[in-house]
Amino acid sequence: MTDSRTLHPHTRLLHAGQPGFNNEGNAPVNAPIVRTSTVRFSSVAQMDALKTRRQAGEQVSLYGRHGTDTHRALEAALCSLEGANHAWLAPSGVAAITLGLLSLVAPGEHVLITDSVYDPVPHRIVSTLFARFGIEASYFDPLTQPIEEHLRPNTRVVYAESPGSILFEVLDIPALARAAHAHGALLMVDNTWAAGYLQAPMDLGADLVACALTKYQGGHSDLMQGALLARDDALARRVLSTYEALGYAVSADDASLVLRGMRTLPVRMAQHGRNVIEVANWLLAHPQVERVYCPGLPSDPGHALWKRDFSGHNGLLSVQFKDFSGLQLNAFSDALQLHSIGASWGGYESLALPVTDKALSSHQGWQRAQKQREQAGLAPSAGVVRLHVGLEDVGDLTADIAQAIEQAVNQPRARQP
Repeated sequence: MTDSRTLHPHTRLLHAGQPGFNNEGNAPVNAPIVRTSTVRFSSVAQMDALKTRRQAGEQVSLYGRHGTDTHRALEAALCSLEGANHAWLAPSGVAAITLGLLSLVAPGEHVLITDSVYDPVPHRIVSTLFARFGIEASYFDPLTQPIEEHLRPNTRVVYAESPGSILFEVLDIPALARAAHAHGALLMVDNTWAAGYLQAPMDLGADLVACALTKYQGGHSDLMQGALLARDDALARRVLSTYEALGYAVSADDASLVLRGMRTLPVRMAQHGRNVIEVANWLLAHPQVERVYCPGLPSDPGHALWKRDFSGHNGLLSVQFKDFSGLQLNAFSDALQLHSIGASWGGYESLALPVTDKALSSHQGWQRAQKQREQAGLAPSAGVVRLHVGLEDVGDLTADIAQAIEQAVNQPRARQP
């Protein structure tokens, strides 16, 4: 058998988690969907042996919540994709992030968070769970603020997302890892933008990686799921104990859908990447566009790091229009016909989401940009519209955007209160 480590990632994705041949010498192409709640054992001794293996960190099933062969196949595929040794499936991306953070910190300890992470982290996990459990958290802008100035004696975890969630700031993951490790802390990275495919944070120094499988791995906007991954066995045992306590479970049907989506991930991501760069360049040339946030553009501040650490682009960009009010941002989004309005992304379809200045008010990078506008004598920007560029024809998408801009220009410029 060929050593999988020597194979191209495309090839590994097609074969990872594939069922082996049975005693009769045959096997299905895809892992069957195996559903159960109760797991039966051939003997008490066999049950006890499996308990011992699970307590040691192995992903074996003593109960339906622990998963079946379907889940094991997906976990194997995810580990192959991310270069991990351990994977835990969660009901959503937020659930995977929560699992990772709660596995690493205790009351009285501190988590340092980059300021451009997915919104539910500060507004759900930190404000609710951390506050209740006495866990400290603070934020910093890694593009302008040295991380060393924000690490505390009780910092146990640095949490980052790269690129950022709305403006797609590309972070120097190796530098964050070096600083965290020198301080005795761990680095956890949200790798949803790259779908575990366009970037390998553990190769760059990350200790834990979270990913929302809801997005590109599923690929069809019809399931909710997340995953947490690790290489280190001791760290995996810490995660497993928290995983058991939280009682997470994922259906075999959803695990099968994610595994199916992963088989076509390379071709879908390649098309998303081509489409988004074409749309981004078209927007840059439009007279109503002030800025396009897209690390694949040579003009983007994060382009050099993106070229160094990523193998391609996903379908996301954000666009800032010239002097659009909040009302006009909404009018633009409402006028789109091929782009649905939606907060998620990663499916085959195009989406739009207006993000107002109010929603970005805690984002230090956005605050800095607003101050620069004021110093230049310009009015503050009302916000951006995040676009997920799907698999539709690019000419159709740009025509849709053009007519929506035209309609928005004719709307009143008065700002919303």
